[in-house]
Amino acid sequence: MTPPPAGTRTIVVTGVAHRGQVGEAVAEAFAVAGDTVCVVAREIGDARDRAEALVERGFDVRPFACDLADPAATEALARTVEQSAGRVDALVNLAGGFAMSGPVADGDPDVYARQYRINVETALLTTRAFLPALRRARGAVVFVGSPPALPGGRARNVSAYAMAKAAVLVLMRAVAQEEAAYGVRANAIAPNAIRTQTNTESMPPDTRYVEREAVAAAIMWLCSGAARAVTGQVLELSP
Repeated sequence: MTPPPAGTRTIVVTGVAHRGQVGEAVAEAFAVAGDTVCVVAREIGDARDRAEALVERGFDVRPFACDLADPAATEALARTVEQSAGRVDALVNLAGGFAMSGPVADGDPDVYARQYRINVETALLTTRAFLPALRRARGAVVFVGSPPALPGGRARNVSAYAMAKAAVLVLMRAVAQEEAAYGVRANAIAPNAIRTQTNTESMPPDTRYVEREAVAAAIMWLCSGAARAVTGQVLELSP
């Protein structure tokens, strides 16, 4: 079955807390296409900030708050979103974060644990919670990996982050294989450095960036009818 066209769908986008980040651009792209967009942040004030900027432009964007590392909270979120919007056609798992961990020999176990929690647990629990709704809609899930997690990727001094993102990609493949019978597709993007406010303030001035709009376009394609035969794949995005 072909996914519904843009403008008739409900899209859930997590990880929208901060202005100038990827979640803001992804939410805007789906909203401009006419979709109902449910934006999720840990604090409702952050979600409202992102939503209100788009609602003022006439788009249907709805804010939700959730601790995505809490199983009960993610299950409640999924129920609330589906009740509010009537259906869920795609879940975009953008919540997560990056940290340098240094050499493995000197690495702080707490850094490894936190990278797992904010990147893997959030994606796992959110996806599990939304799968019943996604099955009903024969929808799509998009995860975010990273080049250090790909074969041959440079993981020096970022092993905690790379290991977490590798786990996310395993999760993606498992969902793609297990949910195919229900018509649910799962894919991932693996962008190089993205031009976000945080990155431009902290990275060297000669850094080459993937634009936020390019990330949004890739995610929109993976959620579209044009990608209905694509599942279990990783798209690496380069400048």
